[in-house]
Parts: sequence; structure tokens; C-alpha cells
Amino acid sequence: MRCEIVHLMLVFFLLLLISEASEANDGYKQCEHKVKNWASFSADTEVSGNQHALRDLLLFLHVPRTGGRTYYHCFLKRLYSSSLECPRSYDKLRYNPRKSSCRLLTTHDDYSVMSKLPREKTSLMTILRDPIERVFSTYEFSLEVASRFLVHPNLTSVLTMSRSARRKTSGVSTLDIWPWKYLVPWMREDLFSRRDIRKLRGQVHLVTGDPYAMEDVVMPLHEYINEPITRDIVHNGATFQLVGLTNNSYFAGAHEVRHCVLKYHSLGDYVLQIAKKKLDNMIYVGLTENHKESANMFANVVATQVISKHKTSSSNSDGAGDNDSERHSQLPDMKTDANDKDENIYQNQKNVSSTGKDYAIQGNWTVGKLMEAYNSCVSKLRHSQADRRVNSLKQLYPANFTKEARKQVPEALIKEITLLNSLDIELYKYGQYIFGKQQEHMTQSMVHDEELSGILSTSTYRGIYNTPSWKCVSLSGAALMLLLIFIFICVSSRRRTSKVKL
Repeated sequence: MRCEIVHLMLVFFLLLLISEASEANDGYKQCEHKVKNWASFSADTEVSGNQHALRDLLLFLHVPRTGGRTYYHCFLKRLYSSSLECPRSYDKLRYNPRKSSCRLLTTHDDYSVMSKLPREKTSLMTILRDPIERVFSTYEFSLEVASRFLVHPNLTSVLTMSRSARRKTSGVSTLDIWPWKYLVPWMREDLFSRRDIRKLRGQVHLVTGDPYAMEDVVMPLHEYINEPITRDIVHNGATFQLVGLTNNSYFAGAHEVRHCVLKYHSLGDYVLQIAKKKLDNMIYVGLTENHKESANMFANVVATQVISKHKTSSSNSDGAGDNDSERHSQLPDMKTDANDKDENIYQNQKNVSSTGKDYAIQGNWTVGKLMEAYNSCVSKLRHSQADRRVNSLKQLYPANFTKEARKQVPEALIKEITLLNSLDIELYKYGQYIFGKQQEHMTQSMVHDEELSGILSTSTYRGIYNTPSWKCVSLSGAALMLLLIFIFICVSSRRRTSKVKL
């Protein structure tokens, strides 16, 4: 009897395992079908043409923690006046297509924002960062911003203050911006929870140690990287952003496709290939680690074309008169959407995008002047950011996040972060390849321009006097001068002869 019961139980478990395996296989096939369909659609929507040529609209896909804020303030705001900037697409302050005159859109949105834009008239640029460093930076920045709220006695006080502040201002808070809209409140709640536990324990003195493992003060890094929200937003975030599959996507099926890739890692190859194609079609791909080289390349590849367009636009407007309606009629029409915000929200977006001093001088810029202004701006911006970081992290003492502290993180944890960001690792390698190709193209273009300039400068004199027509004119002039001299001598001789005869 016992043998029969054991036999039946074994058969039951075997059938259960077969059923689960079948369901898992069906789940994989369904996911594979979804991802393949998405990849096929994404490949079909690629824009053809010369990716090095600047089109009417420049879209800066700002991958978080890559130094994009520096580019925006120190480069782009000096090249584009506020009137040419689109409302920045930060989460609920998403891109509004009613402002058809814009020429620049900087955004944390993902690639799906292209569905709102004139695809054939838009150039894309982005900056990539070493994925391991980007995870560290994301973790630290989340803590930095969240720690600013620790001046309050409790979380309830924070929420009350936040609601009051939002009613009084129409400005953009870090909490409005993707992905900090999700990461900072989560980290803020965790910080208050840990502080409350310390108070209950009566802990006053904390031992200084590894800041990434100081669980009495902050969420340890090893815990952070394995949280569901981190897996969904942070890991492989650059790849998902470049293909339009973040949780901030305009694409309705983004959530399902992304989670299929997170569940079945082998499907990530489809996403990676599409991401590489996106990089291929961008006018500029910078690297955070190659900061100086990237800035120089941006100035010579993108900025020169922006300046040239400004000069052309200025000369055309001077000839045709300063007519706003005529100029706007030449701008690309942006696509509209049934879910557009009302006019009041659009006005708030417009105000947000045009705040601050307008540094743009448009056509008066040269690459040299731009780089001087950029270097000065970067120095000031880094100084202010460093001061703010130090003041914010004082709330987390004795946790002290430095470059030296990063080097002390266990190798096993680094390997785990590497595995969790396998797509971003491969994308970054490809970005380095693209960066090298861009440098080659820039060098060739600069050499060609120098050679052309040399030819024009030397041919200015030679071209006038060494052509056959000018040689003929020169010879004819010399002959004419000789003839006049001969006639003058003959006439003078006759006069002297006549005088002698008289």
C-alpha cells in the first residue's frame, strides 16, 4: 500500500514538473514573439541619410549620471536661445508638440519620444558612461538628494512640506525628473526608517567604515543592486533608454517587452542590436570617461554646424525682413497627440524651459570662443555641485562616498554589478568603437578643411596672374607701352629736325 502511495506521489510530482516546464516554455515563446515583433518594428523605423549632418531639430537623449547636465548648461544653452528650446520632457513635464518653432530638445525621456517628432528632420545625440561607474553614481546621487530631507523630524513633515512647496512654485524639482521621481522617494523612506531604528536603539556613535556597507545609516550597495526597482530602472538603463523601453516610455507595449527581457536574459540580444543601430544613426556619441576629447569633438562636429545654421538663418532673415510668421512657417511641423496637456500646463513648460540667463549668441560664436566659455562654465558648475554634495552628505555621516572608497568595494560585488548590466557593458564597448570612428571622421574633415583653406589662400594671387588670359593681357600691355615709347621718340626726333632746318 505504501509503495502504491509513493508511486502515485512520484507520478504526481513528475506531471507537475512537466506542466511547469511546459508553461515555462510557453512563456518563453510568448515573450520571444513579443520581443521579435518589437525589434522588427524598431528596425523598420530607422532614419536614413547622413548621420553626420545636423538636421532641423537636435534631440539630446540624456542618460542619467553621464554628465549631460554639463553639456546642457555649458554647451547647448550657449548655442540655442531659449526661444529655440523645446519644453524639456521630464516625466509629467513631457514634450509638448505645440511649440513647433523649437530646435533643441534635451530630455531624460527614452527613444520612444521620437514618435512625437518629425523623424526625418531630427538628429540625435547622447553620452554613455562606464556602466559600473554609472551604477555607483546613481546609487550615490539617490542618497545625496534623499539625504537633504533628513533635516525634517520625520517623513510626515517632509510630505507636508513638499505638497505646500509644489503649490507655491511652477518650477521643476528633482522629484519631477525621471528616474529620480521613483528612486529618491524610495531611498528617502529607507533613510528615515534606518534613522528611526538608530534612535530606538539609542545609537549615538557610529563606527567609520566602508560607506557602501554601512547598513545602520544607508541601504548597503549589495542590497540596493538586487532590489526590484533597481533591476527595473537602473540596470541596463542606458540600453533600455536608447531603444525606448523604460518605464517612462511612450510605447504602450514597453513594459511587457522590458520584463520579458528581464525574465529571459537571452532575449536581450534583440534589444542590444537595436540599441547599437540607434548609436550608428546618431550625429554624436560622447563618453563620460573621455571628457576632454568628447567636448572637443562635440564642438567640432555638432557646434560648428549649429553656428553655421544660425549664420545662414540670420543672413536669410536680414534679406527677407524680420518676419516671425515667415520664419516659423519654414520650421518642421511637430506631431500632435490626443493626450496633449492643456494650455495652462504648456505655458508652465514654456516658462520652465526659458528660465535663467540666455547666454546664446548664435552666429557670433566660434569653436574657440565656445570652448573657452565651456571650460569656464564646467569649472564653476563642478565647484557648485561639489559644495552641494558635501553639504547634503553631511546628513549621512560617517558614510563618506569617495573615489577611493569605490576602489575598496569587494571584487565579488563588482562582478555581480557587471552581470546585472551585461547589456550596458556591451553597449558601452560599442559606444567606444563609435567614438573612435567619430574621431577619425572629425580628423579627416579638419585635414580636408585645412587643405582646402590652403589651396584657396595660395590660389588667390596665383589664380589671378597665372591664368592664360591674364598672361595675354600682360603681354599686350607691354607691347602697347613699347609702341607708345617708339612713337614718342619718332615725334620728338622730327621736331628737332624741323627746328634745325629753320
